[in-house]
Amino acid sequence: MHFTLQKSKIAQKSAVQITGSKSESNRLLLLQALYPEFKLENVSNSDDSNLMTNALSSQSEVVDIHHAGTAMRFLTAYFSIQEGRDTILTGSKRMTERPIKILVEALQELGAEISYEANEGYPPIKIKGTKLTKHKVALKANVSSQYISALLLIASKLENGIELTLEGEITSVPYINMTLSLLDEIGVESSFKGNVITVKPNTNTLEPKTLTVESDWSSASYYFSIVALSDVGTEITLTSYKSNSLQGDSALVEIYKHFGVSTVFNGNSVTLKKETSNLEPLTLDLKNAPDIAQTIAVSCFALGMPCDLVGLHTLKIKETDRLVALKTEIEKLGGKVRITDKSLHLAASNSIKENVAIATYNDHRMAMAFAPLALKTSLVIEDAMVVSKSYPTFWDDLASIGFTVKK
Repeated sequence: MHFTLQKSKIAQKSAVQITGSKSESNRLLLLQALYPEFKLENVSNSDDSNLMTNALSSQSEVVDIHHAGTAMRFLTAYFSIQEGRDTILTGSKRMTERPIKILVEALQELGAEISYEANEGYPPIKIKGTKLTKHKVALKANVSSQYISALLLIASKLENGIELTLEGEITSVPYINMTLSLLDEIGVESSFKGNVITVKPNTNTLEPKTLTVESDWSSASYYFSIVALSDVGTEITLTSYKSNSLQGDSALVEIYKHFGVSTVFNGNSVTLKKETSNLEPLTLDLKNAPDIAQTIAVSCFALGMPCDLVGLHTLKIKETDRLVALKTEIEKLGGKVRITDKSLHLAASNSIKENVAIATYNDHRMAMAFAPLALKTSLVIEDAMVVSKSYPTFWDDLASIGFTVKK
């Protein structure tokens, strides 16, 4: 289904309630499956988290997680320790093209029994659940932090815990720290010293408690972009957020100062306000927050601001090759973009073409990152409901603050 976004002007003051973080939810859902004694509140209503919930409760031999990359990585680890259970883990056509070999080899090193059903190194995979007694393993640290988190999430259920050595430059450190902080929150001991992460085994029942998932900062990024593209004085209040967030994408608070957007925390809400207009060139290393690269690139393009974004090597193995997709769609709109395998370079421009159809490539972030452009021009978002992967109510929320959205 395609949506037309007519050129819009939003209310000067508005508020939006955003669902729980997909990243936190999926980690906590897996931990809850291992430790049923704790409860969760404000769990993400995203497709990915629903798929994670369904997979964890499924008794079927074949578990299909569709486009959910986080679920694929985390469940590979989870099913490998379900003793006596055989599971075939599969997904969409794109999922069968996303590499899993590094994680599989690390689990095999710990004693897991995993084989490939089709192409070596890619899903679908067959997992024979078994008891893992080995505890030392090494992993390349510059590919995807989700491989690292997958191992850490099951580590306390291994007989001897885990000692994980990270090789090379570590990517997306905030996501690793998020996992370790959540382990600490439920009572699992861990340490991260130098390039070695240790998680101690836990054979005890944990103290029952209720954990509240913070709302998703990746979803908040689109509102930072909207405020940046709006008139001075525009405000949007979002809930529920913490000033000491575990999410790497909370870097938005500092990054969007460059766009003249201030951020004020008040209790569990945060208010974004356009203070000034700034078109100075932007240079950023996003290796710790690659999921907000699309939003930032589109913000810069909409304002005619040149940017150089680096640290983007993980974007090539996401729902689509996000670097190629960004270049293609921004150039349709009249921008000039140069990419490498780990960077994006946008030239300054002073015009945006009207009524361009934006392809979304089965990628929720492509749809949402380009939507704020409706403050500057009319456009069409193809396959618009792809947003349900992480933010099902996105279009309704945009309409509630003044966007004109037509199916």
